[in-house]
Amino acid sequence: MLITGASSGFGAAAAIAFAEEGAKLLLGARRIDRLEKVAAEAQKAGASEAHFHFLDVAQTDSVEKFIAWAQEKTASLHVLINNAGGAHGTDTLAQGKDADWEAMIQSNVLGILRMTRAALPLIPRDAGASIINIGSVAGHTVYEGGGVYCAAKAAELQITRTLRLELFGAGIRVGTLDPGLAETEFSLVRFKGDASAAKKIYEGTVPLTARDIADTMVWLASRPAHVNIDEVIIRPVDQIAVGKVFKRR
Repeated sequence: MLITGASSGFGAAAAIAFAEEGAKLLLGARRIDRLEKVAAEAQKAGASEAHFHFLDVAQTDSVEKFIAWAQEKTASLHVLINNAGGAHGTDTLAQGKDADWEAMIQSNVLGILRMTRAALPLIPRDAGASIINIGSVAGHTVYEGGGVYCAAKAAELQITRTLRLELFGAGIRVGTLDPGLAETEFSLVRFKGDASAAKKIYEGTVPLTARDIADTMVWLASRPAHVNIDEVIIRPVDQIAVGKVFKRR
């Protein structure tokens, strides 16, 4: 199986969760030092094999090199998890920066398209294989300062739905897993390294963890071959909607 964005957060947690099921892992991300540690942890957790390679889904050449490397490690991919993505900045549309906009569209939208196009020839038909795209509740609603991220995750949702139609009859499961408030490096990246601002997002709440999302990925991929889970929205009990979070302390 192949996981993008596997150096931290949902991707790293997914590597460990699938490793505990004995999976053979192909892990990709930009931070090789972090990837190496995740692969080592996955091996200890029970992975049959855990390999890693540099991957930048924002670059077509990088995606193609990664898939060429993957073909050297396996003849087929039973699970593809398109996890790489993220939010950058909290500016309004009037104050937004091109670099932030482009980073979000490249990773959350074009990255999924590139990886799926490149990996599809390796995904077997009628064998219970799964493509799991990681979306967000932001793909279902909007909020101030999140216009481009919301647009990117809405695009992920529509790409997933389109892919399911286009693969109709191929026996490949296609689904989207859309988390709400989850405590990972997500906010730290969004606030450009401001740890104090990132921490405030979670203060007084009990957010989802990366492991919560990873366990859900394992569940999605382990359903009987004839079962496809189209779309999952998962939130913590303390979040009823985007911007509607219960503070416990």
